Amino acid sequence: MVRWRRILGGLAAALTVASMGTLVSASPASAEPDGPQKVVGGTRATQGEFPFMVRLSMGCGGALYSPTLVLTAAHCVNRTGATTSITATIGVVDLNSTSKVTRRSNYVYRAPGYNGNGKDWALIRLSSPVTGFATLPIATTTAFDSGTFTIAGWGAATEGGGQQRYLLKATVPFVSDSTCNSSSMYNGQIVATDEICAGYTAGGVDTCQGDSGGPMFRRNASNAWIQVGIVSWGDGCARPNKPGVYTQVSYFSSAIASAAASLGG
Repeated sequence: MVRWRRILGGLAAALTVASMGTLVSASPASAEPDGPQKVVGGTRATQGEFPFMVRLSMGCGGALYSPTLVLTAAHCVNRTGATTSITATIGVVDLNSTSKVTRRSNYVYRAPGYNGNGKDWALIRLSSPVTGFATLPIATTTAFDSGTFTIAGWGAATEGGGQQRYLLKATVPFVSDSTCNSSSMYNGQIVATDEICAGYTAGGVDTCQGDSGGPMFRRNASNAWIQVGIVSWGDGCARPNKPGVYTQVSYFSSAIASAAASLGG
């Protein structure tokens, strides 16, 4: 089973060199050595469509929580503490674009008590603010934790594939905890309080390796984007009866806001 949906640091760097001619390295301190998660079945996003999307150099995604903070997955980083080893790329759908904005990290906050089973969120503080890009508010109640969600990322387009140059997007439907935990799907592996599932019973559309930490989002009552999930894990990519599993942001909204405040964001 491919659990996490991040590309391993060394592999991500190698793929970046091979496909884009630019080396963006990640030290062992910035990402865990083990752990799996492009958007499978997606279409190319247009420039400016999702201005809050962030690509992280360890092979993960993220979203701008504030001008100085990126919300991502805990399994994309290995500890809370100072680090300058992560590069965030912002403001483009094409990672080769000369108009991309980059920032180095200066601190990582990983969810307290994270042990690989739920609590899969983290904040990365940037060395200086980015301006001119929309941030992505997080859901603070369960009101938006159902319906149809949008997913986006630069991860693999097929299970086991490499990261993509262009940002892809797709939509996936909510899957209830009871259905996702059924014997035909994840057989009790879902942490119902911490996680939310989304995908099609038939498969075909999903996040995949390299999408970890990226947002799952939808429109709120005011038709603005709101983040309801963080790409976390799944059994392979886009397999039948194996929907994507996402951190349920609403459950952690207070903890995320508190951590953000402590980081000055």
